[in-house]
Amino acid sequence: MLHWKRNLYILWLGLFFNHMAYTLSVPFFPLFLQEDLGIQNGLEVWSGVSISISFLISGLCAPFWGSLADKYGSKSMLIRSGAGLAIAHMANYFVHDPYMFIAVRIFQGLMAGFTPASITLVGTNTPEKHVGYALGVISTSTAAGGILGPLVGGVLSHWIGLRGCFIASGVITLLSALMVLWVKESREHRTVVQSSILGDLKKAASNPGLMRIYGLILLVSTSVLIIEPVLTLYVVQIGGDISSATLSAGIVFSAIGVATVIMGPRWGRIGGRIGYEKTLFIGLLGGGIGSLLQLTAFNLIYFGSLRFIYGLFFAAVYPAMNALIIKYADNDFRGRAVSLSQTANQFGIVLGPLIGGFLGGWVGIPVVFLLTGITLLGAAWAVRVKEFKQVDRTKLGIAGEPGHSSLNK
Repeated sequence: MLHWKRNLYILWLGLFFNHMAYTLSVPFFPLFLQEDLGIQNGLEVWSGVSISISFLISGLCAPFWGSLADKYGSKSMLIRSGAGLAIAHMANYFVHDPYMFIAVRIFQGLMAGFTPASITLVGTNTPEKHVGYALGVISTSTAAGGILGPLVGGVLSHWIGLRGCFIASGVITLLSALMVLWVKESREHRTVVQSSILGDLKKAASNPGLMRIYGLILLVSTSVLIIEPVLTLYVVQIGGDISSATLSAGIVFSAIGVATVIMGPRWGRIGGRIGYEKTLFIGLLGGGIGSLLQLTAFNLIYFGSLRFIYGLFFAAVYPAMNALIIKYADNDFRGRAVSLSQTANQFGIVLGPLIGGFLGGWVGIPVVFLLTGITLLGAAWAVRVKEFKQVDRTKLGIAGEPGHSSLNK
């Protein structure tokens, strides 16, 4: 606990570089598939599959890596993931057909886990009264990386090509892994237990609070990632020049990152003060309305502005859900609880691009924004209804769920 601020700063930088490396190339997969790998038909579907497959494998492996994190520490998992992802990024440089590209993406999924390990380490090595703030701050690292990544990728793709971007991603990811060596992890408060993936699932299933959050994570990540495989194509549709599509899409991608950097820590503090479920409701409501407004986009400036406003509200969502997981889970289960949340998140990321790719090519990209907005508004309604039920139970003097303290404490 003495080193929590130092760990927070180091992991912020590590996650920043890790996510910057990822977003440096992944937004431009559709163009890479089209221009370098020769995909002309079914481009939206190929884009969706190439993005989704890595997250499917990552989601399946997350409970295993979470179990090892609880047993051997999150720091070792961070180093493993960082080094493995660096190799995966560089391997893309040598890809020359779409099937080999999918194979490398599968390997990248096997090596994933940097983000959940970082969240677990921050959540378990931070004093409880500072957890909301710390998770809000750590959420800005991926957002900040998401700002620079697409912008740097857009510039580098003109300078050294999309393949050169993969090498740059590998080098930056390796740097993020080396930073973790200076993290001080305290594991004195943990009780090392023998566990299995099936046992972890059973333990999580016995905790209604965790299961609700996992369901929300699956729903939210699916709805948000629906747009990723077609966003670059949409930029071209509303007036972007195909020759500068990577740079234009990079700027649009970065709008949400800028908003998250501005609001992420603030939402963390607000959540600690008013309750994380209230904060989650506000974020989902604003995100849903923001998604629907994007249907009205008629040029790049207006579209980018709407994405920024959407990001100001949506910045509340993931820090609130992560804080609720840390709150609900026992100390010796937090690493596995966060990894299981990552599984839910990864499955949503799998479904989102696949659905978005198919819908974008079938009924048009605007429908994808409509579906995202409706889904987020539905999630906000579900959170609000649950909150009202908790208030009613409190007024009636009915005890809450076993082992769960008030979220406002």
